[in-house]
Formats: sequence, C-alpha cells, structure tokens
Amino acid sequence: MTLLLIAIGVGAGILSGIFGIGGGIIIVPALVYLAKMPPQQAAGTSLAALVLPIGAAIGALNYYRAGHLQLRDAVVIALGMAVGAFGGSWLATHLDGDVLRKGFAVLMVVMAIKMWVG
Repeated sequence: MTLLLIAIGVGAGILSGIFGIGGGIIIVPALVYLAKMPPQQAAGTSLAALVLPIGAAIGALNYYRAGHLQLRDAVVIALGMAVGAFGGSWLATHLDGDVLRKGFAVLMVVMAIKMWVG
C-alpha cells in the first residue's frame, strides 16, 4: 500500500508540475479507485497532503524563476481556498459517498468540455 501511495504522489506531482493540477483531479480518483478509499477519506487525505506544501513549493519555484508565477495572486487564492476547503470539507462529510463521487464526475466532465471547446 505504501508503494501505491508513493506512486500516486509521484504521478500527481508530475502532472501537477506540467498542468498545475493534482489534488482533486489526480489524487482523489486514484485513492478511490486504486487504494479503494471512500470518497470522503480520499478527499481528506488529498487535502492533508496538500497542506504539506514542500512538493508544490519546489514545483512552483521553477515557474517563479521563469517569470510565470503571480505570488500575490497565489496568496489570495490560497486564502480563499482555506475558507472554501473548510466549508467544502464540512459539506462532503455530510454527503453520501455515492452522491459525492457522482458530483465529482459531473464536475470533471463539465471542466473537460470547457477546456476542449475553449
């Protein structure tokens, strides 16, 4: 199980470095389908992993060095994420796991269509 979690982390790190994604899009589905975690546990585990900003900070350093990082905007977004994560985590812990999984799938499809068509 530890090797699986490391592989999920490495995969999420690579995709996060390339696309700026990781937590919800890669880690949560991987934990649900590969590690067989319930959706709430996967979301909580992913969120806790993101609290440890070492990997993200190292990845962001390359973007900063290349002039592709707006630090002020990142801090403002992080503050908003903290508030949103608190509210969202409360809601997720009160939803049925199946409803949460299906809601996530709908979000992913909508975002994929939006990215595809521009």
